[in-house]
Amino acid sequence: MEILAFGVQADERPLIEAAFAGRHETRCLDVFLNEDTAPIAAGHEVISTSVNCGLDRRVLEILGAGGTRMIAQRSTGFNNIDLAVAERLGLTVSRVSSYSPYSVAEFAWALALAVNRRIVRASTRTRDFDFRLDGLMGRDMHGRTAGVLGTGRIGEAFSRIAHGFGMRLLGWDIAENPACRDLGMAYVPKEQLLAEADLVTLHVPLMSETQHLLDAAALKAMKDDAILVNSSRGGLIDTAALVDELRAGRFTGVGLDVYEAEAGLFFLDKSLQAIEDDTLARLMTFPNVLVTSHQAYYTEDAVGQIVDTTVSNVLDYTAGRRSGNVLVPRS
Repeated sequence: MEILAFGVQADERPLIEAAFAGRHETRCLDVFLNEDTAPIAAGHEVISTSVNCGLDRRVLEILGAGGTRMIAQRSTGFNNIDLAVAERLGLTVSRVSSYSPYSVAEFAWALALAVNRRIVRASTRTRDFDFRLDGLMGRDMHGRTAGVLGTGRIGEAFSRIAHGFGMRLLGWDIAENPACRDLGMAYVPKEQLLAEADLVTLHVPLMSETQHLLDAAALKAMKDDAILVNSSRGGLIDTAALVDELRAGRFTGVGLDVYEAEAGLFFLDKSLQAIEDDTLARLMTFPNVLVTSHQAYYTEDAVGQIVDTTVSNVLDYTAGRRSGNVLVPRS
């Protein structure tokens, strides 16, 4: 059987091909799955998708009509898939329940430190042999307060690094993590966390309850000189409201590895095209904002685990087994 994989990055392709070798043939495409590309999957019982593939009702109907019966998503998040429609069509859907939490936690810290110490601005200057320090002053993280929204495996890993910096820890989640408690974290209401934290980081899944978790009111509740980092899902932040706050001169720095309208932009080369997204274009003009292209997970360790789990999910499907990675079971 040939597995058709959509949205495969160049570094990811040899890992996928090697992992499936001797089991199934693979065909890796760099294009993302959407209504226009879905017909390519015709005749493929199993396909694999990335987080920026769009699997809405229409795409799923095209897949089902073309003979697809199993979708193996290469990510933890699955907000891009209409699971109710997939179940109605009899499509099995699996995901990667977990992978290295350190990949995302470490990258979140890279963003926080980069905006705090003005690393991008400094690098740009020194490349032009401008070695002035004007405008490059940052702050010690030691002794300041880190607010962690979402204290699962990634939030815990982030908190351990914050603890190493000697930071006070505030947490918010539907369930407390004993390991974070052991680090000295105090669980508080979201409003208190936002009001007291010098650094706010997001590590919660995107669902209807967390859509725009940081809306206009929440952003206004934050300290004027706070640092905000999002390496989870773009929809957790109301980006238009964030732009308004930045325009008002608030926040020391904002590091974003995700953006709520990133589909069709991130993972693609748009350097020779006009960007029609006015909100993103405005966001990129602020000198205290750093935007990266959803790369926090992108380490050899994490991607290797994602690929291996994806292969296991496909093998489970072909053998008629069911694991905890299944979102919609085989009908």
